[in-house]
Amino acid sequence: MAEPLYLALLRGINVGGNNIIKMAELKACFESLGLTDVITYIQSGNVIFKSADKDQAKLTLKIELGLAERFSYKARLVVVTHKQLKQAVQESPRGFGEEPDKFRYDVIFLKEPLTAKEAMKSISAKQGVDNAYTGKEVLYFSRLIARASSSHLTKIVGMPVYQNMTIRNWNTTTKLLALMEKG
Repeated sequence: MAEPLYLALLRGINVGGNNIIKMAELKACFESLGLTDVITYIQSGNVIFKSADKDQAKLTLKIELGLAERFSYKARLVVVTHKQLKQAVQESPRGFGEEPDKFRYDVIFLKEPLTAKEAMKSISAKQGVDNAYTGKEVLYFSRLIARASSSHLTKIVGMPVYQNMTIRNWNTTTKLLALMEKG
């Protein structure tokens, strides 16, 4: 039986000169943890891999501990299955991602045990600028480009709940799904 395909979405690497990790070193770290068919995508910490482990919570902890030991930082990440990522893309709100010249689109991935319903309580949307939607295991957020500086999305970064989230733009999210679809 084939090993399940996963995506690890790392938080806080290669951002603002902090926690600089080269993708070749990140790939090697994942492989040293016994994970296979490891592929990294762009510098922001997106890692596709296979693992025989089917317990996402244990797998997440294993990777966080491995990253912390190898790179000396408090690693935080969200692990999603291929099925979960596909669902997040397919079940996005109607029209989401379809006007990239007018809106910026983001998917907010949640770290267990945080639920979308619970996370949405911390999200505020500025009238006429932002739209926020609850998905099954994610939140969707769009903001008007012309008024992006007044968006409330940046407010979430300072909140305690943010420690259990990671954000990817819609283009990255759909590209990661396309990479996973290739197997």
